[in-house]
This record gives sequence, structure tokens and C-alpha cells, in this order.
Amino acid sequence: MISRRGFLRLVGGSVLSMVALGAYAVGIEPMLLTHVKRYALTPPHWPTDLKLRIAALADIHSCRPWMTPEHIARLVDDANALQPDLIVLLGDYTVSMPFVTGKVEPSQWASALSGLRAPLGVMSILGNHDWWSDRAAQKAGKGPTVVGRALESAGIAVLENDVVRLEKDGRGFWIAGLADQLALRPNREREGRGLDDLDGTLAKIRDDAPVVLLAHEPDIFPKVPWRVSLTLSGHTHGGQVRVFGYSPVVPSNFGNRYAYGHVVEDDRNLIVSGGLGFSGMPVRFGVRPEILQIDLGSA
Repeated sequence: MISRRGFLRLVGGSVLSMVALGAYAVGIEPMLLTHVKRYALTPPHWPTDLKLRIAALADIHSCRPWMTPEHIARLVDDANALQPDLIVLLGDYTVSMPFVTGKVEPSQWASALSGLRAPLGVMSILGNHDWWSDRAAQKAGKGPTVVGRALESAGIAVLENDVVRLEKDGRGFWIAGLADQLALRPNREREGRGLDDLDGTLAKIRDDAPVVLLAHEPDIFPKVPWRVSLTLSGHTHGGQVRVFGYSPVVPSNFGNRYAYGHVVEDDRNLIVSGGLGFSGMPVRFGVRPEILQIDLGSA
């Protein structure tokens, strides 16, 4: 039978462990050096002789003290150091959680992102927070958005239900960017809805060259046709807390199905980034901030 002193030691040790774990999740893991998560694959419709390296950044959620312009500039250096052929940004550059010490203006984070460099350019899409934080766009039910203008002013192309054809070593491929699936919040005049148009976007593709789809929320994936070689998403942050491959809370209608990582269904490929910043709470545990390095035609 445990003694009173032993019981108090057990309780005290448990409390200290919980405090230490909480301190790690809030104060240490979020500020660890950004992890580079690497994937190498040759998905369907992707030629084995077309070698393409993509660097992907998702869910920056600029704010103080967590994601300052200086920190974003370091992320830019990390992405450039991967020597990618193409850099893609997967949405959510703004933040809406209350646990911040100050805002980062769009001109500030966009200026930091303007340092991204890749031979085939930098492409971006918008996320739900980029729409939700824009009162004028919410009222109008359409863009342009403040975030979209900031990206374009930094020389970064914004794809909203649009495509662009690129070439590497004489081989063509398409980047398709989907508008946000949760863009418009409900109000007195309308129900909440997205602005995404998957069919209309893919209809703009004019040949049989391979396609990479950028979609902020991964929930679109069941509707993505086999014609698309790879879908890249963010939004979930890997649940922000992930233990033994399971995330207790995931902002997805599919729960853990599309929470994080490389998903293959019916020979269709999806990669979901764990992202870089926070949503809801400034906590990360088991999901370090990450930049994706994706080497296509390499496995």
C-alpha cells in the first residue's frame, strides 16, 4: 500500500511532468528549427524522366511572438537552400487566434516572402483564414482579398480556380490552384460556402501533361480525379497535437483520414503538410513546424 508521502511524491511528479509537457508543447516545440519533411515519389501520370523538386510552405499564420517577419525570412532562407525548381505556398498567411502579442501586417510578411527564389517561380493559393480575416471580401462575397493583393505585390502568383503551364527540361506540366473551400462564412444573407471549382479549374488544362493540384483544405481529395498526379494541401497542421500517428482534433470532415502526411487512395496521391504556424491555440506536440521537399520522378 502506498504511503502518504509516496502518494504526494507521485502526485507532485505527475503535476511537474504535465507542466513540463505543457511548457514543451507551447514554448519549445513550436520554436524548434523548422523540420524539412522529404518525399520522393513518381505518381500516376508523372513521367519517370521528369525530375522536379517542389518546396511547399503551408499555414504560416504570421503573428507576434510566434511568426514574426524575421522568422518568416529565416523560413524563406531554409526553403531557398533546398534548391527547388518550384516553390508553392498553400494558404493561411494570417492568424485569428487571440493568443498573440501583436499583429504582423500583410506588407511585412509579404516582404519577407518576396525573398523566395526558384527557377520556375513561386505559386500560391489562399486559405480560409485569409478570407475570414478580410471583412470587405466577406461582405462582398468575393475578392480581391487583402492577402491576395499582398502576395501579388511581392511578385507571387495567386491561383484561384486557375492553372499555369510550366516546363522543366523541355517537359511540360500544370500547376492548378483551387480557391478556398471554406472562404465565405455564414451571415444573414447567405449560408457559409466555398469558392472552389474543381471541375472548372481542371477544364482549363489544355493537354495531357501531368498536373499538380494545390488545395488548402484536403477534404476535396475524394473528388480529385485520377488525372491529377499529386494534390498538395495544408490547413490541418497535422492536428497540432499528434501521438502515435493519431491527432485528437483535426479540422476536417474526415478526421484523421487526411490529417497529415502522404495518403494514397485508389492510386491517387495526396500530401498534407503539418504547416508552420498555429490556429486556435499556440500548441504543437508531435508535429514540428515543417517545410516540404517533394521530389517527383525520383522513386
